[in-house]
Amino acid sequence: MEREIDLKEITDGKFYTANDMVKIGCNDCKGCSECCRVVEDTIILDPYDIYQLQCGTRMDFQGLMEGSIALQVVDGIVQPNLNVRTDGSGCVFLSEEGRCTIHGYRPGFCRMFPMGRIYEGDDFKYILQVHECAYPNKTKMKVKKWIGIQELSKYEQYVRDWHALLRKVKEIIGKTENDTIVKNLNMYILGQFYSKPYSISDTKELQDFYPQFYERVKEAKAIIEAYR
Repeated sequence: MEREIDLKEITDGKFYTANDMVKIGCNDCKGCSECCRVVEDTIILDPYDIYQLQCGTRMDFQGLMEGSIALQVVDGIVQPNLNVRTDGSGCVFLSEEGRCTIHGYRPGFCRMFPMGRIYEGDDFKYILQVHECAYPNKTKMKVKKWIGIQELSKYEQYVRDWHALLRKVKEIIGKTENDTIVKNLNMYILGQFYSKPYSISDTKELQDFYPQFYERVKEAKAIIEAYR
């Protein structure tokens, strides 16, 4: 999601890599779930997030759409987001005890928080959003450990490649006044990378996702180029 922001106002002014130490350790929140309670429909899900949710919940995309996720337009592109409860009590996956019921397969944005990503072209660096988490006396820990994703370098490359693909789609949408092109391109991206089921192994091996994703990217690039 592209935002016009002043980094000086929301960060500590530093850029981080996965191997850097940052003051983000919160002792498993000690029951604090404020970020999950005040969240709105801002947790945008990428294809890896959907794959993870399918692994953890054993629901397909349509099943997730029946209350767990919803669709919205982000920078001109239709993308899914985590749902929130209508009574204002936060994320639909937050338990009555204030714990995340999908913690083991939570989305990338949730894993990073209060870290974020700032893009330069198709690359990115991590930032620390200093006003987002009120938990006191945080301890230093590696960004890599905080995110907690196996084969993080492979995941980070996937993030870059997904961002690059969306950037191309956004460029096309931004240049055309043809509503049919916008609709067809959006429906293709939604179908190709979200609603089309991902194969899930019995052992839930995360590396199974990447070959599937890149096979879809290969096909999508040709489709996207046809719209240029």
